[in-house]
Amino acid sequence: MVEIKTPEQIAKMRVAGLVVAEALKACREAVAPGVSTQEINDVAAKVIADHGATSNFRAHHGGLWFPGVICASVNNEVVHGIPGERVLVEGDVISIDCGAIVDGWHGDAAITVAVGEVRPEVEMLSRVTEGSMWAGIAQMKKGNRLVDVSKAIEGFIRRQPLPPKGKWGITEGYGGHGIGTAMHMEPHVLNYVERGRGKGPKLVPGTVLAIEPMVSLGTPHTSVLEDDWTVVTNDGTWASHWEHSVAVTEQGPLVLTAFDGGKAQLAALGVTAAPDPLG
Repeated sequence: MVEIKTPEQIAKMRVAGLVVAEALKACREAVAPGVSTQEINDVAAKVIADHGATSNFRAHHGGLWFPGVICASVNNEVVHGIPGERVLVEGDVISIDCGAIVDGWHGDAAITVAVGEVRPEVEMLSRVTEGSMWAGIAQMKKGNRLVDVSKAIEGFIRRQPLPPKGKWGITEGYGGHGIGTAMHMEPHVLNYVERGRGKGPKLVPGTVLAIEPMVSLGTPHTSVLEDDWTVVTNDGTWASHWEHSVAVTEQGPLVLTAFDGGKAQLAALGVTAAPDPLG
């Protein structure tokens, strides 16, 4: 079942979402050649603690304990990369996924950050993945169905020019999710339309979803490394991951993990973001 939130509960989720936004901002600023993924993890941990929040990543997920407060996925790592001793070098790309809990309510978001100058196709990859996320968010409107979000994400990606010596691989099996009193809840949000899956639930005010496309420069197929966490592309091509937690309201979408609630990006798509419940 999909957990439906009251306006008061969405306001509480907005608080958690802003903590995540602050943590990712600090992580972005910390990314540089010579910095380890553990150092970036420590930056996020400090921000979360300084705001009186707790991490929803350092917990058991499917019987496994994740050791970081961020997922730090570098180059061909799609998602769930474990922060550690790996040192970033010029030309790398890192996807940083972060979450926080405030008063029992969860926030979750991810960004992809270039380490110095990157190849043009890698820059394109991140831009296309982020754009597809916003296309999906724009469909988070009262009366739409879940499939409208998936269709918008896939459609945006398929319309983009192909990168030099590559293609767009929409990662299979992974996607967004409901979020609220837990980080991962129903429904699962695919980043493509799957035949036979149906239209999915209707989006009603109080629905909150994490919208998170993952795209590679090649295959949609992935494998999990021996650490039981890190997901990598089967062909070694590089990947990008973007995510925001978004609420459906009577006034339109509210991007809980964006500082401005999504106003600027949604306005560029002709969509009016809901007013910020925190003012």
